[in-house]
Amino acid sequence: MHIVPIDTPTLGDRSYLVHDGQAAFVVDPQRDIDRVLALAAEAGVQITHVFETHIHNDYVTGGFALAEATGAAYHVNAADPVAFERVPVSDGDQIEVGDRMRVTVLATPGHTFTHLAYALSEGDRQVAVFTGGSLLYGSVGRPDLLGPDQTDQLVRHQYASAHRLAADLPGETAVYPTHGFGSFCSATQSDAAASTVAYESASNPVLTNDEQGFIDAILAGLDAWPAYYAHMATANTAGATAPDLSPPEDADADELRRRVADGEWVIDLRNRVAFAAGHVAGTLNFGLDGSFATYLGWLIPWGTPVTLLGATPGQVAEAQRELVRIGIDRPVAQATGDPTGWVDGRPLASYPRATFAELAQVRHHRPVVVLDVRRALEWKQAHLPGAIHIPLHDLPQRIAEIPDGELWIHCASGYRASIASSMLSAAGRNVVHVDDDFRQAMA
Repeated sequence: MHIVPIDTPTLGDRSYLVHDGQAAFVVDPQRDIDRVLALAAEAGVQITHVFETHIHNDYVTGGFALAEATGAAYHVNAADPVAFERVPVSDGDQIEVGDRMRVTVLATPGHTFTHLAYALSEGDRQVAVFTGGSLLYGSVGRPDLLGPDQTDQLVRHQYASAHRLAADLPGETAVYPTHGFGSFCSATQSDAAASTVAYESASNPVLTNDEQGFIDAILAGLDAWPAYYAHMATANTAGATAPDLSPPEDADADELRRRVADGEWVIDLRNRVAFAAGHVAGTLNFGLDGSFATYLGWLIPWGTPVTLLGATPGQVAEAQRELVRIGIDRPVAQATGDPTGWVDGRPLASYPRATFAELAQVRHHRPVVVLDVRRALEWKQAHLPGAIHIPLHDLPQRIAEIPDGELWIHCASGYRASIASSMLSAAGRNVVHVDDDFRQAMA
């Protein structure tokens, strides 16, 4: 049998195509199902089943669309209140896939109340378990995404579910989670690329700590999650269709100016160095070289029209693909090429970039406002004396709190600070983007 991970690194998730050379099934597919279909065609296999581990919080699933495209049986927990036809499954059900593969359904509540894992066997040999957001590499899925009233109950379910998997499955069973590769659905992050039930039993805090110790540690380490999560369950229970990835209409300089003036979001996809050097006034920098969709989805008022500016059509196409995964389906316009062509002879806006060493020198000579846009847990670990702390995800609502004066903005590596710098520059502030690693701040 072959288990093919399908990575979506910008969202920190994995889907899986599993096949025996003829029949295939898919676990937790992303919205852009053309990737899955291409892999199946390359392997010469037919997708006959699609499995969802849970109603996802961090992306729009491609499960419904993939089942529609292939005629596959779409397996979703019988207890999930979905609005589409599916093959309902419950704890203990067994599904035969092809002539060699058997999938057993395991109830593993914790990340959600109706979460499922899927154990894969070939004959009498237990091969793998697809754990979704339950047992992750060195961690578990977050238990707080359904709200504070549910968190205590869910975190206890999460502990019990992990112990069930460890007790019921052989140690050599390979573990294949959906979350844990940078997703905000993961309670903590890991650099591991593979694992087994035995390894997790010996190293994962959920399996090595007592229940209360695990609960205390998990809850103490949770921070904010992206605001767009609030829209994902609705899309996933409704049954999302396949996305339209055709190019948006082209916009000229006059249209770009009008869209900026109307309060729409015109997004420059270039890297932060290029953006700082010259950009259309009022545009915002969400570079494709970072967690583009996560932060755009987190910050944008839901439903705001989006225009994409890229150096190449390929950049715009990549951004479209990222956005449909979180339910932002159609940009209203695009422009590609050099930014001088986006202003039609008018001057480009710009702002300086600097290092922490330069910030230290400047603070000796004149007063400046230092803005730290990292998350709360990062701030608690260490921060610059005298800095103002407003997490990036709170910035649009708290701009008025920032004191007047020259504004030096930093995060941990420069990416989030570039987003913040572009927003504050568009708001008329005099900004300097500290494009540096926070580890250099101590020196």
